[in-house]
Amino acid sequence: MSSRAADVVRLLTVRGETLAVAESLTGGLVAADITAVPGASKAFRGSVTAYATELKHELLGVDAALLAQRGAVDPQVAAQMAAGVRKALGADWGLATTGVAGPEPQDGRPVGTVFVAVDGPFTGDPDSAGGGKVEALRLNGDRAEIRMESVRSVLALLWQELASERSGNEPAQDTEQNGGF
Repeated sequence: MSSRAADVVRLLTVRGETLAVAESLTGGLVAADITAVPGASKAFRGSVTAYATELKHELLGVDAALLAQRGAVDPQVAAQMAAGVRKALGADWGLATTGVAGPEPQDGRPVGTVFVAVDGPFTGDPDSAGGGKVEALRLNGDRAEIRMESVRSVLALLWQELASERSGNEPAQDTEQNGGF
């Protein structure tokens, strides 16, 4: 269990809000980190590990044309995964991870290309259509390191959103980080 996961669970619990997670390259590691926190059941609704590309469409509602055109490793796919799991599992917040952990490139993307996303109300109204935020990462390391840094990054993105005082919707924003974690 990471301290960031504990922080997220604690803050969501205090706020009376819930979280759902959609994972691809992390294969359930985000959900495992969250559920390792005692009391996580007060905030965590569940997760969908949609490793196969078609499941991103079938279970999470990611646009099939987008998947066909750009592949699963794409910022819009990450945003739609986060929004889709939030809706499917009835949570206030949705998180998503998609990317290439290696050892081979995928969808024309090099190993270490990762997109993490958060979708939430951002207005304090749990019924709000909300909006999402996507972060583009270029991670270094082996498969395990890339996957663990993806977990850390998606939880940090959620923490950043939860900790900030938002008064309205903001458009999705891509940022790039270089890491040698």
